[in-house]
This record gives sequence, structure tokens and C-alpha cells, in this order.
Amino acid sequence: LVDVRTHDEFVMGYIPGAQNISLQELGRKMNAIPKDKPVIIYCRSGSRSATAAQMMLQAGYTDVYDLGGIIDWASHGLPIQTKKK
Repeated sequence: LVDVRTHDEFVMGYIPGAQNISLQELGRKMNAIPKDKPVIIYCRSGSRSATAAQMMLQAGYTDVYDLGGIIDWASHGLPIQTKKK
């Protein structure tokens, strides 16, 4: 589970279990994400996650899912975790 928002957005609230790799850093840090496991990506509204999913597919990842935005996740009452800066 990868959150592609900025670090400041991430610490304000994220889906439990997510790792934060901002879209701006994804190209450099993509190798930290295993290619042999499903990858679920989300952002704030779904725009950055769609871009990130395309980047990962172009880099050879095959099991990539775009969850969309954390806004929709939260609106369904699903859990959000916060982290101190």
C-alpha cells in the first residue's frame, strides 16, 4: 500500500499500513517496492495515484491497483491513522 502524497499530507492522516513515497520521489524510490507482490496506490483525490500507477506499469510492475483518493476512503468511515511530524 503506497501513499503518493507529500510527507506533510501523509502525516495529517493515512491509511494504516501505507508507506509514503511521494509522486515526485516515485521514480527514484520505486525500487523499494517489490515487483512480485500486488501494489495498491492512493493519493488525496485519485489524480496522482493514476499517474503513479501508469509509471509503475511502464516500469514493469504488473499487479498495480489504483485505490483512488483518501477522501473517498474517509467518507466511507474507513480507518485513518495520523503520525506526528
